[in-house]
Amino acid sequence: MLELTVLTVPDCPNEAVLRERLAEVLAEHPGASISHLVIDNEAEAARLGMHGSPTLLINGVDAFATPGTPASMSCRLYHDETGPIGGAPSMVALREALRYAADSRIPAALAQAAGRSGLGRVAPVEGGLRAVHQRVLRAFAQTGASPAMAELDQVAASYGVTGAQVLARLHAADFLRLDGSGAISAAYPFSPAPTLHRVRISGGPRVYAMCAIDALGIAAMLGKDVTIEATESGAGKAITVFVPADGSTPVWEPASAVVFYGRQPADCGTCPPDSCADAEEREEAPSVAADLCCGYINFFTSTEAAQAWADGHPAIAGQILGQSDAWQIGVHIFGPLLNPLPTS
Repeated sequence: MLELTVLTVPDCPNEAVLRERLAEVLAEHPGASISHLVIDNEAEAARLGMHGSPTLLINGVDAFATPGTPASMSCRLYHDETGPIGGAPSMVALREALRYAADSRIPAALAQAAGRSGLGRVAPVEGGLRAVHQRVLRAFAQTGASPAMAELDQVAASYGVTGAQVLARLHAADFLRLDGSGAISAAYPFSPAPTLHRVRISGGPRVYAMCAIDALGIAAMLGKDVTIEATESGAGKAITVFVPADGSTPVWEPASAVVFYGRQPADCGTCPPDSCADAEEREEAPSVAADLCCGYINFFTSTEAAQAWADGHPAIAGQILGQSDAWQIGVHIFGPLLNPLPTS
């Protein structure tokens, strides 16, 4: 169910524009509820997550805020890939945000890690974030490796920034990860380093995926058939999944295979697998998926095998997902990542 909240300052001149656009797009979501709050002080704006007036919260989240945007009561200006477009999100942007929120199938208890606190993995258009992010993903899909910084600089230049500046912002918001030297160490769904999840892209390279869910989402993201060659955690047994590009049901071998979808405890959210340290001493946000859950979202040959692994790792919270649910979560998270940039 969609719960929408419109936050405005008194007599906001752009509230009527947002209301009009919402009235049209919400015809596609008849079960949605909407409320309106007038904010008259900075403390309330900060508490509710208001990033200028008007702000639209979808299930409590401002899907249009650029990472690092502070709370504000100022007049808000929304952007698309061409620059400023006015005082409310475009119709295309509203439909995209509402569709993503309405279609979410990520288990609620695990959404913080896998779904960036419910925000998903589609980077904002503003500041070249999505353009650079998409260039990184396409490079992995075409070559199996990160693009050269010169390529990213070329993409970022039209936004008045450098590739390194955009990568830093994408890292801060966990759209990808950088190592200490600034090199890409994770580009969900792709991993530059070997993992348990190897993926053969039809007509393309062999790549590694960060986790089982990431691997299952690659076909939808690229529009290409993929074959996943996975290894069962702790047992070394092989699992193969053929995922068609046309959205038809994947073929799993063995037919009994499942996915365990787990994460570390919240108080150890930034530790790499099997290495626990005080999260407060680290710079990363506690919801960083590469550290929190990617090492614990794996294929297993059967429900029994997955349950045995879970029983042997009681500190790892999680659940066993059937084939359909695991695949659909992957499609939901990664399917939209290379969609064309929206226009107003």
